[in-house]
Amino acid sequence: MWRGRPLWAEIDLDAIERNVAALRGCLAAGAEYMAVVKANAYGHGAVRAARAALAGGASWLGVNVADEGVQLRQAGVGARILVLGYVPPWEAEKVVFHSLTPTVNTLQQAFALASASRWRGLATPVHVKVDTGMSRYGLLPEEVVPFVRALTGLPHLQYEGLWTHFATADEADKTFANRQLALFNQVVLQLEEVGLGPRLRHTANSGATLQLPESHLDLVRCGIATYGLYPSAEVERRVSLHPALALKARAGRVRRLPAGTPVGYGRTFVAEHDFVAALVPGGYADGLHRSLSNLGEVLIRGRRARILGRISMDQIVVDATGVPGVEVDDEVVILGRQGDECISAEQMAAWMGTINYEVVTGLSPRVPRLYLRDGQVVATETLVDCSP
Repeated sequence: MWRGRPLWAEIDLDAIERNVAALRGCLAAGAEYMAVVKANAYGHGAVRAARAALAGGASWLGVNVADEGVQLRQAGVGARILVLGYVPPWEAEKVVFHSLTPTVNTLQQAFALASASRWRGLATPVHVKVDTGMSRYGLLPEEVVPFVRALTGLPHLQYEGLWTHFATADEADKTFANRQLALFNQVVLQLEEVGLGPRLRHTANSGATLQLPESHLDLVRCGIATYGLYPSAEVERRVSLHPALALKARAGRVRRLPAGTPVGYGRTFVAEHDFVAALVPGGYADGLHRSLSNLGEVLIRGRRARILGRISMDQIVVDATGVPGVEVDDEVVILGRQGDECISAEQMAAWMGTINYEVVTGLSPRVPRLYLRDGQVVATETLVDCSP
């Protein structure tokens, strides 16, 4: 039994490994798998999630900022790491020193990287992003050929990959996704015609990996699916995935209160009947969004208990009236399964009016992570080392 803070997350490393293996099984021949571990591996813990993904057959890791790649390198992770987001010129030395592969879309970035690479006597591989319809980071299609031509003229840089990102691959209607893919393939053809074809082409996110096999190309980039969650309700469940994260707590106080008792800030809940109130030691500072107030539920002894009143920064109160024998220190499941009941990230997202991505990535660093193999805790991650 966990004896640390009475709110914790459990991350099933076996589930991550199995999810990667299952997703790899549906890839087009020759396609490699990139596990996207940005945002602390979507709340799951970047280093251990990365290792589990690599054990499942991933050959690449994806991060959004250079520091996320540095964290992995400092932990001894040696796999290829692509920085998907903007790398400013002043981070060039960091990128080169830690053997990261940056996405380069300006000559200022390229000059800085070439200089840092020359100083270290290296050739740094770089990827270029094409904006085919997201209107975020990336070059417009007509900008790609002249940019790549200039890029390949710089010493100490190795132009390796070309990629884009889908805006609607997780929707049932694939019209726009197909348009993006066609535009990307057209850019690749233009590059090949002038002898600048990339060694690696990659477009597929989780949604496209599951539903658009023609987009697999040389490499797929799976984020949310790596952790056992589907990108949206419109994505067909062609591959069996298993959520890797559960959020649990221990009831901190249980007491019966009379009708007319208010709960929480603003008195947004006032009891109409006598009720049993159970205190759960977690709040919006931990990732339990305030929009769950008077709406969300938790599980206690396999029964659902509704959140009463506004969620506070550090704690919530739930209605445990319908939970026979509820006691202090009873396990409370906020996200995950208990008995025959389950509160999924999708259900919590619906209560919050958002998506499952935000549910898991919003988990605060102060929530201890317990990492499991074969159902047993093999590692813990907390803000401070509490060992005696």
